[in-house]
Amino acid sequence: MTDKPDLNARIIDEFRANKGEVGGGFSGAPLLLLHTVGARSGRSRVNPMMYLADRGRFLVFASKAGSDRNPDWYHNLLAHPGARVEVGDASLAVHAVELRGTERDTAFAEQARRYPGFAGYQGKTERVIPVIALIPVGEDVELADHAERTPS
Repeated sequence: MTDKPDLNARIIDEFRANKGEVGGGFSGAPLLLLHTVGARSGRSRVNPMMYLADRGRFLVFASKAGSDRNPDWYHNLLAHPGARVEVGDASLAVHAVELRGTERDTAFAEQARRYPGFAGYQGKTERVIPVIALIPVGEDVELADHAERTPS
């Protein structure tokens, strides 16, 4: 059986080699690489994940495939909301903000409409899957237009 770190490493390598495009289960899906700092360890972490482009922001979903626990990257962003993403061949500084209420519900419903697996993840857990907006900051902000051009 393939373990997750090996799978993530292969996805990251393929993403970088192909300017953000990967095959397999992520073929055609909008994918980014999220760079965070470990909440407890302080170490750099990189996680590939699907996103939803939304008005210059990148919305990511802490589904952990329907687990009853949030993924580590979610806790990392709560502790250190300044992060970096790789999208296509761009690298952007971002600030993470958790969406709440109607805004969260609308974003999650749209992601589940586009990718029904997310509805399945929500159905497997009693927790409400968090939605995080990754908002480009600083001089990288003009590159945020890439998110609007990315096909869904």
